[in-house]
Amino acid sequence: MKYSKILIFAFFAFALVSCDLEQEVEIDLPEYEGRLFLECYLEPGQPMNLALTRTSPYFEPFPTNTFDYIDGILEEGATISITHNGEEHVLENNLLFNPLTQKIYNYTSDFVVPFDYENDFVLSVTTKDGETITGNTKITEPVLIDSVVTQFAENDTLARILIYMTDDLTEENYFRRVLHEGSLDSIPEFTFTLDDRASEGTLIFGTFYDYAAGDTVINTIYSIEEDYFDFLQSMDFAIQSNGNPFAQPSPIISNIEGTANAIGIFTGFTFDRRYTIIER
Repeated sequence: MKYSKILIFAFFAFALVSCDLEQEVEIDLPEYEGRLFLECYLEPGQPMNLALTRTSPYFEPFPTNTFDYIDGILEEGATISITHNGEEHVLENNLLFNPLTQKIYNYTSDFVVPFDYENDFVLSVTTKDGETITGNTKITEPVLIDSVVTQFAENDTLARILIYMTDDLTEENYFRRVLHEGSLDSIPEFTFTLDDRASEGTLIFGTFYDYAAGDTVINTIYSIEEDYFDFLQSMDFAIQSNGNPFAQPSPIISNIEGTANAIGIFTGFTFDRRYTIIER
């Protein structure tokens, strides 16, 4: 009993002292210098489009006017071209919104990306300040979906989806899986990246038992370059560490170079997509 009283007294004494430890601290942050951020995704059969923006400070108040915010981060006045098979394609400084990808581009071209899985695409950017951004990429040949299977849980009305694909073990392949319900303009149910290091020749993607008869499930498997795989993973890590005081800062892994010290991605991709209406 004596020791219990001592412990209780010590606890309350510590609590009272701790109440006086809280204090406000002002930290003078260094002035933030925005970096250029570039995104360019080459999809066969689609025009060449590119987004060139400038990053903004993390602690800066978010603008209430969306149009003013977009106008403030767009980097205009750059000279941009993509060269393929010795032919240079110049991108014009125009604003374009893609409703399917929910992305805004400020440099566009009418030239349609060819179905070429062998030859390089070379990016050249000169900013209005004379700084440069360069990049090099290829387009990955698609790995196709073999079959889609619907399985209902035993004694239940809900089903899951299983996707089967054949993986070429002689090559290193990288994928991004995206699943939508209902339509492509909805927020994805989930999205993730993976490689085929653990593959034994067959890849299987599944879902939970979440879907009822009549639901539409849209599975998209993107075949991507290793550079894009690394970029997406680094973006995920950066998001996870954001706001966590115990997490290490996670840098964005880029595949672009040049004197502008820009970050971002210049890549090509292909995909296979299947629409499935759940039937009992």
